Amino acid sequence: MRPIIGVTSQPKPTKGSSGDLDSHVIGHTYTDAVVRGGGIPVVLPPVPNEDVTPLVERLDGIVLTGGGDVDPRRYGEEPHATIRRTNSVRDEFEIALVHEARERRLPMLAICRGLQIVNVAFGGTLIQDIPSTIGSIDHTVIGHAVFDGHQPVTIESDSLIAKAIEHTEVMVNSIHHQAVKSLAPGFRAVAWAGDGIIEGIEYADDRWPLLAVQWHPEYLSENSDEASRRLFAAFIDLARVPSV
Repeated sequence: MRPIIGVTSQPKPTKGSSGDLDSHVIGHTYTDAVVRGGGIPVVLPPVPNEDVTPLVERLDGIVLTGGGDVDPRRYGEEPHATIRRTNSVRDEFEIALVHEARERRLPMLAICRGLQIVNVAFGGTLIQDIPSTIGSIDHTVIGHAVFDGHQPVTIESDSLIAKAIEHTEVMVNSIHHQAVKSLAPGFRAVAWAGDGIIEGIEYADDRWPLLAVQWHPEYLSENSDEASRRLFAAFIDLARVPSV
């Protein structure tokens, strides 16, 4: 049987017969990429903390998806003026999910906000707004450009990411105004943009297979980018191996 991959959702109003409905949604590019990589995607809405353990017990891997900003109060800072689309319920659920995944050494692919949640969950902090902090505007693209690589990233050759995609230099799509500031204890940075922004992290203990990238391989994968497709395939392969 193909591995069951939980894909986190994001809160978003949708149109219903009674008007706008608060919903849990996720772009098809994430689930497409999981299917293409050999997994069966299951969309995860937030559940109470006491239900996270039985939920994770039924999964072979987790994709932490992108979306709104992590609430800066989670890492002891007041929000910058540019902070948008925070959601405390999603933050709480995903932080609990990350801790449970590490405990069980469950394979995880963390994308954009997902990487940031991992870092915050274990005591790291974030650059709240890259343009106003370091002056770079190279990390935000919108529209159809999200399907194309436009920014070079260098990856450590001994990292899980480099081994997965079989490259140490890639062109990625950058769709974020936040990034890692202080790295959480027990993690290491393994990929960087030209301006020094951290674009990939992993857990120092390789018994937890974590692939965490700041870019969006699900969009690139939709556009037949081989490195992105390898990343998802490698993650799914890790999910085929029973966690210890």
